Amino acid sequence: MAKSELSNEIRRLRFEHGEMTQQDLADRAKVTRQTIIALEAGRYVPSLLLAFRIARVFDVTVDDLFHWNSKR
Repeated sequence: MAKSELSNEIRRLRFEHGEMTQQDLADRAKVTRQTIIALEAGRYVPSLLLAFRIARVFDVTVDDLFHWNSKR
C-alpha cells in the first residue's frame, strides 16, 4: 500500500491534551472511533468539514493538524 500524501498530528495532539482517547476525540468530532483510527494510520483522508472539526477540538489550525507530503 502506498503511503498517504497526507499526514497528521492527531495522535500527538491527543496525548498533549490530557491523553485524550480516540473515543473522546470521535465523540467531540462527531465521527466513529474507527474513523479516528483510520485517520491516525493514514488510511483515510478527511473531508474539509471533518478536518475543521478536529482542528477545533485541539484549538489549532487545519495546517497545524494536517500536512501534505508533496513529492515535487
